[in-house]
Amino acid sequence: MTEKKTVIELEKASIFQQNTLILSDINLVINNAEFVYLIGYTGSGKTTLLKLLYAELNLEQGNAKIAGFDLNKITDKEIPFLRRKLGIVFQDFQLLTDRSAYENLYFVLKATAWKNKAEMDTRINEVLELVGLGTKSFKMPFELSGGEQQRLVIARALLNHPEVILADEPTGNLDPTTSDEIMKLLHDISKLGTTILMATHDYRLIQKFEGRILKCEKGRIEEQSKFHKI
Repeated sequence: MTEKKTVIELEKASIFQQNTLILSDINLVINNAEFVYLIGYTGSGKTTLLKLLYAELNLEQGNAKIAGFDLNKITDKEIPFLRRKLGIVFQDFQLLTDRSAYENLYFVLKATAWKNKAEMDTRINEVLELVGLGTKSFKMPFELSGGEQQRLVIARALLNHPEVILADEPTGNLDPTTSDEIMKLLHDISKLGTTILMATHDYRLIQKFEGRILKCEKGRIEEQSKFHKI
């Protein structure tokens, strides 16, 4: 059984975007291996919270820690090291379209200071196997289905053994069957010890796949004991 450890903690945190207060007085603790949904209307602050957590936005008020980094004190030089501890998954895949699946992953390892080619090959093969693309490393992104491209994005997010995966509408462009496959994969990853924080509008998934629910509404984040459609 995985030992319980806090990986995200916010205390009286307020988040601004271009001097506009988006979320205020957030108190939140998320542990390792938790699967957490972030729901709310468009513009309610879901993406803003994720941007704070991967240090694209500064924390103006309160305290916040993620994956061992204090967001009040983090320097520009430290941000790349924080992001190595995070996996980030968006609905627009942001793959390098002129490179194969393998080359997309190799590019990330090179960019994050891996140097040993044998170790890089091993890690790439491990994550491709984990997401079900073990036989497709040579494929170009356009040769992969939408679901396979999202699996490749998840493989990319897993390369540096992240403590947390931040997923912003990761099934937004996928059909229901493929969405279910991606959700099962993300749940399996959380069971291995990685925290998943997933912003979504797809309430069918929330009802089908169990998880903790946080709701952004009126500038606050509230925990929901069970799902209520908004």
